[in-house]
Amino acid sequence: MGKNQHVVPNGNMWSVKGEGNKKNTATFDTQKEAIEKAREIAINQGSELLIHSKNGQIRERDSYGNDDFPPEG
Repeated sequence: MGKNQHVVPNGNMWSVKGEGNKKNTATFDTQKEAIEKAREIAINQGSELLIHSKNGQIRERDSYGNDDFPPEG
């Protein structure tokens, strides 16, 4: 399983950052563009996409991994 991808605010722009990475993968003018790129990476890696709001809080998440469905337990 790949690294979870985070869409995070970066000044007046938005960045895609792999979980645990020190550097951003890519930076975009809009959150929409950053989400599209992060989603593409998450799908390719079978990981999660975590979208942060302007204040840094996680506002949305999508999983593209091999989650059990229905969940166990």
